[in-house]
Amino acid sequence: MYHLNVIAIDLAKHSFHVSVLDKHGEFSVDRPFNRAALKQWLARQAHSVVAMEACASAHYWARLCTALGHQPRLLTPKSVKPFREGQKTDQKDAQAIAIAACRPNVHPVAIKTVEQQGLQAIERIRQHWVDHVTATSNMIRGLLGEFGVVIPKGNSALRRAIPQILEDAENGLPDPFRHQLAQIYQCLKGAQEELKSVERALFGLVRQQESCRQLLQLEGVGPVTALGLYLTLGDAGANFKHGREAAACIGVTPKQFSTGGVVSLGGIGKGMGKGRFRSALIQGALATVSAVDKRGPSTAKEIWLHDLVERRGKRRAAVALANKTVRTAWAMLHHDKEYRVPRQLAA
Repeated sequence: MYHLNVIAIDLAKHSFHVSVLDKHGEFSVDRPFNRAALKQWLARQAHSVVAMEACASAHYWARLCTALGHQPRLLTPKSVKPFREGQKTDQKDAQAIAIAACRPNVHPVAIKTVEQQGLQAIERIRQHWVDHVTATSNMIRGLLGEFGVVIPKGNSALRRAIPQILEDAENGLPDPFRHQLAQIYQCLKGAQEELKSVERALFGLVRQQESCRQLLQLEGVGPVTALGLYLTLGDAGANFKHGREAAACIGVTPKQFSTGGVVSLGGIGKGMGKGRFRSALIQGALATVSAVDKRGPSTAKEIWLHDLVERRGKRRAAVALANKTVRTAWAMLHHDKEYRVPRQLAA
């Protein structure tokens, strides 16, 4: 990569530190910029590699650099950290980004289009409402539990119980708390309505997106998981060379420890991959595993899954199915083919 200058930018909101690694391996520029000055400076530079950490606003700057004729390269903070020497400063971070961008074994993060980032933003809003509803429900249950009032699990049980609790004058709740409980319950209902509204809008957009529509045919894949696969794999699966690389990035492949020619495989690492998306993927696979276990296998794929459950248990089988789902999704997007639903076995 030394045939081009490497412009490394340590991103922030208003102050950006820029380090330029030239073709001779020397830092020719090493100074801070404000936002407006950085845009003007980038527009004057010759075609260069522009490296940044994949953090807040990184995709915006990457698209801007592409429009200016540069070659953007987004790196994960985890891949940059080993190249930072000394104390953490903006200058040291920018220099580490420049050095990491020149390493052949450091894989860049795929740059999202405006459409993809818009879908991701709506999904983040949906997840925010999910977290808000969950936190509020748990708080209500915890506060009532302190007064000996226990509510069964589930949102429907909570909705049925709160009005009855508010009307019961003999349950020992203080009047000031009873008033605030009614207020927070109204907030909870409002948040649930907002969540439903966002989900309707998002799921409609997902079904209109051709790649997501194809991915919905996979077992255990719903709108949220289909969108996650599309955003992770990219258009035509271009973010990865093959399906196994995609599965490893998401974190549904076994951990490997090899030494002296001996290969040891363990379970999936909790700190690896995309935690929240991987969780949704495995939950969908676990639902499929449970359904097959109850009614029995009816296709060759379900026979494989049923046998795996017998040998390794439901949870490991679910991870294996999630792994297969990611690889199949990559092949579908890469080759632009519909999912071939397994044929039913002859009775």
